[in-house]
Formats: sequence, structure tokens, C-alpha cells
Amino acid sequence: MCGICGKLLFNHEARVSPALIKSMADTISHRGPDDDGYFVSGPIGFGFRRLSIIDLSGGHQPLSNEDGSIHIIFNGEIYNYQELRQYLLGRGHIFRTQTDTEAIVHLYEELGEACVEKLRGMFAFAIWDDRSKSLFLARDRVGIKPLYYSQTPNSVVFASEIKAILADPEMKAEVRPSMIDRFLTFDYIPGEETLFENIHKLAPGHSLTFRAGKSYKRQYWDLHFEPSPLTFRQAKSRLLQLLEESVDLHMISDVPVGFLLSGGVDSTAMLGFAAGKTSHPISSYTIGFSDPQTTDERPYARLAAQKYGSDHHETTINAHQFAEFLPKYIWHMEEPVCEPPAVALYYVSRLAKAFVKVLISGEGGDEAFAGYSNYRTLLWLQRLKGLPTPMRQLFSASLGMFTRFASNGASARSAQFLDFRLEDSYFSRTSSPSRFYNRQWQRFYSSDFAQSVDKRFSAYPATKYLRNGRRVGPLDTMLYVDTKTWLPDDLLIKADKMTMANSIELRVPLLDHKILEFAASLPQNFKVRGFTTKYIAKKTLAGRVPREILNRKKTGFPVPYERWLRQDLKDWVHSLLLDPKTTARGYFQKSAVQRMLSDDMSSGGFSKEIFDLIVLELWHREFLEKRESTLQPESSPERPCYSATGTAA
Repeated sequence: MCGICGKLLFNHEARVSPALIKSMADTISHRGPDDDGYFVSGPIGFGFRRLSIIDLSGGHQPLSNEDGSIHIIFNGEIYNYQELRQYLLGRGHIFRTQTDTEAIVHLYEELGEACVEKLRGMFAFAIWDDRSKSLFLARDRVGIKPLYYSQTPNSVVFASEIKAILADPEMKAEVRPSMIDRFLTFDYIPGEETLFENIHKLAPGHSLTFRAGKSYKRQYWDLHFEPSPLTFRQAKSRLLQLLEESVDLHMISDVPVGFLLSGGVDSTAMLGFAAGKTSHPISSYTIGFSDPQTTDERPYARLAAQKYGSDHHETTINAHQFAEFLPKYIWHMEEPVCEPPAVALYYVSRLAKAFVKVLISGEGGDEAFAGYSNYRTLLWLQRLKGLPTPMRQLFSASLGMFTRFASNGASARSAQFLDFRLEDSYFSRTSSPSRFYNRQWQRFYSSDFAQSVDKRFSAYPATKYLRNGRRVGPLDTMLYVDTKTWLPDDLLIKADKMTMANSIELRVPLLDHKILEFAASLPQNFKVRGFTTKYIAKKTLAGRVPREILNRKKTGFPVPYERWLRQDLKDWVHSLLLDPKTTARGYFQKSAVQRMLSDDMSSGGFSKEIFDLIVLELWHREFLEKRESTLQPESSPERPCYSATGTAA
């Protein structure tokens, strides 16, 4: 696991500054504290920071082929590299290391840009082909590893993190206002755009080539929902085989591996499959909260650790620690993402840092096998839409009466889906038709900003997947949209950046592309049956996961941020959001924000919206007002940290 960065000048007579490449790499030193490396040759420059996981002594990068005509910098892990290595040795290639990186170089020699189609794992890499004077960038199928770039008429600059791109003096840290409404619609920013003007994400499953001053983008993978002829029993057997295989591959490491335990089915299963299969001791890590009213996941994590014999470690955080980390959260995330559990992930990975360099988590199981309750709810509502009109109207009226008593709950939001087609209402598991069509946020916008908002543009990353003519059912439609948007642009960005903030590599066996493709082939009732979500996964894991964990109600990761914002952090929240500096940005009406804060104090119904505003304001302060300090490593003593009282500590 590493950090990569580089720059290509389209004028091949020009020369990239070695000092620039080093300064770019220095901004992401947290991604690779063990080693650094550079390759600068005329118009091309590569920078690399290494976290040593495989071939500890021989994995220095950048790395080249035998004659030095092809150079690579690589972030990630290729789990089938041994198989590829044997194939390439048979083709006459000479290896100087035992790394997976070198397998990519020689595979590129054999297959060119099609090499990505043979890779199994998580990756973002750059290859400079001196023969064709071309730069080839690629990102893994679902976006486990990030890769950003910015193209101008004269050059392209790229990196694992945006802050490395901003280290280039030619880059300006400017906000793209149209992305603000997209963020507030989804609670993150799906799509290839970022909140920074002229900085883009390379989409998952895509490659990007620069040659002769022009760029060529190619999609090499997509998730297809083609039905499988397997019976349920056959599907269970195949799933068990895939899970065992994926976990075995993800355990490949020359350093000890630990496990994140959430107290849920997926993380427990990952630990169970790995137990007894490594010469290294296995450790596990979980986190709790000082708030006594919060559901405590730790007893379930302890149960899993005891069953499988892991060396278990725990930590807790409180409201003060939550608020104290938020500016650093913004600095590491780089884009606004409303993800309070990410703060907890930072602290638990900081705990693990003292013991391991690699963590395995159960991320992805809910997206692959439909584990979220909203999938089940919306499937039932889709069925209700098929009822005769009088019956549907009667049910809608009854549900409407019920939701008057739960106007801030999931039932109230879900009921509104009865009035919309799925393709008009499902934009992400984090958004709802009430937020989008009733234009809730526009009640808070200033008149000038409201006039600039184009809702069609804001929703485009989801609507392009909803309306592309795919012949799949409603469940598969929702899973496809989330795989393309929520998964890479919220869940995986959070997972990568919060663990890499602590120089930890996070691996996600459930997002192996073979598992995703298998899950996509299963019929709807294999994934959601009656009121049971993730049906086939739970049946497959019965007997492997303790019954107390397998049958418990899904709670998510219960960070008590709603109560913290209203109680422990109230003064800080109000001070930040009503600060003249904040209101002067011109996005929101101050009186509307005041009403939101007041309403949240009485109802608790606006916690997510308030956290959105906090994240957005801290983003402006971190990246637009403190650019020089922002581009220093997180441990820099010059970086102030906001205390829970809102003052600089």
C-alpha cells in the first residue's frame, strides 16, 4: 500500500522539476512512511511513498522492465500476482523482485493497456511507456484505491490524494460551486468531479492514457446482472468457495494482519475464514463510545474474537475527541463526505497501528448481497405500486397517517417513494425523494446560489445509471447504482483515507470482483427474501458466525454524533455555522441555518444536514484558507486543531 504522484508535460522538450515531484510525494508521506522513490526523465516525473507489505527489502519503486523502457508506480495489492508471475516467466520475462508490482510491468509488456483485465485486487497505478511516449493510468474495478488527476493544455498531474496535486504551484485550490448542491443531495460527491475546480477522479473500472497531448479514456469493467442457472444449494456452495478463496488471497502478506470487528456478520465471517491459516498471530480491533445511550458493539466483537482466538484490542472515543479530529478528517478526506463513522475508523486504525500494518474488514457485504434495510423497504413499496389503484390509495393514506407520528424517521421518507418511479426517486441509499424533489436544501440557499443550482446536474451521477436501459429488477437497479456511486465515492474513500492516515493498509475481501460478479448473477429472492436481507450470505455463514451475531438486528456503526451535536458540541456547532466568516460565503441564508439549528435542538431531525454544513465549512477553511498548512503532513506542528469549544488549540 503506497502513495503515488506524478506529472507529464505535453511538450516533450520540457523538463519536470525533481523538486516538484518530491514536494508532491512529501504531502502524502502518511501513505508510505517506509520508503520513497523518484523517476524524472525530461517531461515525465514520478514520485512514490511506500508502506512495505510484500517483499520488504526488494519492493522499491518506481520500478522498470528489463531494458528500462517502461516505468511504473503502483498503489495497492494484486492477489493473483504469483499466478501472473508464472505465466510471465514462461513468456521469457526476467524478474528482479518478488513484488506484485513487477508482474504488472511485464504484463503491460505482453498485453498493453488490456493488462488491467487480468489483475485481481485493488490498485491505482501509472505507467510511463518511453517507447510510445505515453502515460497510462488505471484504477481497480470498484474504486478501492483512489486516483485523481488534473489536465491542462500543457500538462497532466495525478496522485493518490488531491493534496499532492495542489502541491504543484500551477494548481489553484478553487471551489466548484455546482458541486455543493450535489454534495448536499447525496451527502457525498458521486461521479468523476470533485469539489475542486479542474480536479477529477479516475472512475473505477477505467483507464486513462495520455499521448501526444491528447487523452483517451476506456472502461474495462462493469457489473452485469446476468442470471445464473444455479439452484440455491449450488449457489451457497459456490459462495462459500469464493469467500474462502478471497480471504486466503487477502491474507497474503509478509507482515502480520489484523481484523476490524464491528460486531456484525461480515467482519466476523472474515475473521472466521482466516483463523488458523497464517503463521502470524491474528489480532482484532474494535471501538466503542463514551455515550452510555449508544448501542455497544464491543460485546459482539469480543464474542467473535473469543470464538476465533484473536488477540483482541479495544478503544473508545468521546464527543471532544470527535470534534477535535474533524479538521484533520477534512484534511485527509479532501472532499466533503457526511460520514461520522469515518472518525471512529480513524481512531480504531490508530489503535491498530501499534500492532499491524494490514487490516481486513467486512466492507462490501451489504452492497453485494443487499444487506441494508432500505433495499427491503423499497422492494415492498415497489410491490405495492403494482396493486390496483384503490388499494394503493388506501394503503398510501394509512401509511401517511402513520408517518405523521414519525415524520423524521425512515418510514416517513420511504412512504414518499410510493409517489415516484424508482428511476425518479432512488439516487443512493443516502438520499430520498423528499430531499431531492421537495428541494429541502433550497429553502436554506441564498437567492443567488439557488438560481445557480441545476438539480439535473446534481443528480446526474445516479440518473445516468438508473436510465441507461439496463434490463434488471428493482433490487439489482439499486445495487448497481450504489456500486457505481455510494461504494467508491463514500464508503471506500472513507475506508482508504482514514486507515492510510495511520499508515495502515485496509483490505476488503468481500469486494473481490469475482464475488461481486457472482452476487450480481443471483436472483432477487436469493438476496432479499421476505423481511430477511442478505439471505444467501446468512444461510451460507450459519454455523460459522455465532448465532447471537448472525441473528441480531443490523445497527450500522452507531456513532452518537446526533446527540453530541445537540449537547456536548452545541456551542461549537453554533459558533462555527453562524460565524460571520461562514455566513459570508453566500451559499445559505443565515436565518434559515438558525432555524435549522433551533429545530434540531427540539426534534433531532436535522443532524445529518448540520453535519453536512460543518464538513462543508471546515473544507473551505482547510483547503481554501489554509492552503500552505494544508499541504504539510498531518503531523506538522504548525497545523492547528479545533477544540470542542471551537477555538484553535
